[in-house]
Amino acid sequence: MDTETAVPVYLEKLEKVINEVIAPSAIEVDEKGIFPRAGIEALGQAGLLGLISAKDVGGMGEGHRAATLVIKRLARECASTAMIVCMHYVGTVVIESMNGPRDVREAIAVGQHLTTLAFSEAGSRSHFWAPVSTAIRSNGSVQLDAKKSWATGAGQVDSYVWSSRPLDAEGASTIWLVPAKTSGLKIPAPFNGLGLRGNYSSPVTAENVMVAPTAMLGKDGDGFNIMMGTVLPYFQLMTAATSAGIMEAATTKATAHVSNTNLQHIAQALQDLPTIRAYIARMRIKTDLVHALLLDTLNALEQNQPNTMLRILEVKAAAGESATEVTDLAMRVCGGAAFRKELGVERHFRDARAATVMAPTTDVLYDFIGKAVCGMPLFG
Repeated sequence: MDTETAVPVYLEKLEKVINEVIAPSAIEVDEKGIFPRAGIEALGQAGLLGLISAKDVGGMGEGHRAATLVIKRLARECASTAMIVCMHYVGTVVIESMNGPRDVREAIAVGQHLTTLAFSEAGSRSHFWAPVSTAIRSNGSVQLDAKKSWATGAGQVDSYVWSSRPLDAEGASTIWLVPAKTSGLKIPAPFNGLGLRGNYSSPVTAENVMVAPTAMLGKDGDGFNIMMGTVLPYFQLMTAATSAGIMEAATTKATAHVSNTNLQHIAQALQDLPTIRAYIARMRIKTDLVHALLLDTLNALEQNQPNTMLRILEVKAAAGESATEVTDLAMRVCGGAAFRKELGVERHFRDARAATVMAPTTDVLYDFIGKAVCGMPLFG
């Protein structure tokens, strides 16, 4: 095989897990709102939960491109699984880049530890970089108190990469690694959402949660820089990849439906109607545009191009908006059949809505993009 066109090993492993575990259970995960434990465990056994873990702790040592491609492929089959893995990868990169506990890093690398972010709060909403939760010293430990509005995989993960106000230093925030079994962590209500129904994005509260000072990831008060420099590129790319995967799935299913459904009284397939073909064309163009923007953003990031931050801001906004449009068109093209579960289009329609409301929301991103284009400071 030509090495320039060879499929990466991680994608070969992923395809096997998808075909054997994730795709067969995707419908049940959505309909019953269950956590896709079997799929997550299979990804761990294949080494894919350690995709971006450093090689010296047993991981694959991959980066943005690999994570983006894995999430995009997962989202075509099960967007809930894709989002859980997305948040695991974002949490992992913080733990890795801030030289977190080696035992945790090694456990992540071999698929025995699942992590997630706990940044979003009711008090600061989409402004995730400005937590209102607190961290104070208490008898040699650190006491965390918070009302996190949601954390993907709440109650199912092994740790939370947690934000709070700084302990002592100046700055907007500090980051902590909080074991999920720490006393005082509570999940007030189970997740019951419109879409991504298996991703368990429930609120998490902390009441007198005690962690060691060594649980701090990075420097006190440096959370904002970690969020913007480390978290944001991965998160933006992978949430955009989730939208891209959903779009691909919806476009493929809609095309198959119109190609194989006939109007018997006039001996025509739905694809014979120019209006239907025009809708399919719009779906294909939008899907390909988002894929191209994803690749362009990856190239900009890897080559440190001057437009890198602009592309990072744009990619999630463009993908999220396009996914809602493409899945709207899929529902229209497939007509009444789209409202039935068996076609699978309505699942993608529901899942696509999440990206626009996940912080930073599309409206917040539009403001940032406008500032960037106008040469204004993003946080001024």
